[in-house]
Amino acid sequence: MRSSLLPKRPLRRVCDACKQKQQRQRQHLNPTTKNFSHAAGITATAPSRTSHPLADPRLAACRAQGIRRSNPPQQTRTLSSNAHAATSESRNAAAPDEGAEETPPPPPPPPPQAKSSPTHYDLFPQTLPAGPPPAGPFAIDTRALRREFLTLQATAHPDVAPAGPPKRRAEAASARINDAYRTLTHPLSRAQYLLSLRGIDVAGEETARVEDPALLTLVLETREAVEEADAEAALEPLREENEGRIRESEDRLARAFAEDDLEAARHEVTRLRYWVNIRESIHNWERGKPVVLEH
Repeated sequence: MRSSLLPKRPLRRVCDACKQKQQRQRQHLNPTTKNFSHAAGITATAPSRTSHPLADPRLAACRAQGIRRSNPPQQTRTLSSNAHAATSESRNAAAPDEGAEETPPPPPPPPPQAKSSPTHYDLFPQTLPAGPPPAGPFAIDTRALRREFLTLQATAHPDVAPAGPPKRRAEAASARINDAYRTLTHPLSRAQYLLSLRGIDVAGEETARVEDPALLTLVLETREAVEEADAEAALEPLREENEGRIRESEDRLARAFAEDDLEAARHEVTRLRYWVNIRESIHNWERGKPVVLEH
């Protein structure tokens, strides 16, 4: 059979051992090329001494994998270090410094002040816009006070209110207006009321007595003169003299309240009460009727 009809076989590649065997045979035949061929074989088969140990890809991959297993990633170590530092800082911030002084707590807020109840002066804003002393004067224009009182009574009179709760509220308001007007009209009751606003009850104080012997002597002599009068005309000089004492006492009260001198006002209220009692005794005089002075 002709060779052209046979399938062509691929040429087999010669391995390194066969090459070396062929070279040794050739060197045996030609000794002059021995050294050159031997050097060439070593160069072809043995790796270079100066080549990098990681030149082999498989060796580099194995060593890289070993490094990753033995050494944790740098990023993980960094995150762990940051977390540890943050924990330490939080502990240091939570723990108080033993050497530093503790800051005292802030003082509690003051309790809310209770709203003051309205006074008699608040019922008459037109006549008494400044309020009670020492902001306002002690003296009062009684005519203007009377006009405002009548206006208030016409508005709050119980007869103009419907039956039921509105009528009862109107009765209470009318009674309060009447009491405020009577209290503020007279200087003595006005002064007693002003002192009661400041916690001094001279109206019901049993110890409110005049300790001046000269004043007590004058009060007793005036009472005897009123009892011994045989006619009402004989009381006129006593009336004028007593009215002068009342005016002087009211002036001293006005100064005491303007200066907010409550002690002086308390003593002067006691003196004024004697003079007011004498006024009432002269006004209610009857022949042969004994004079009783209320202290």
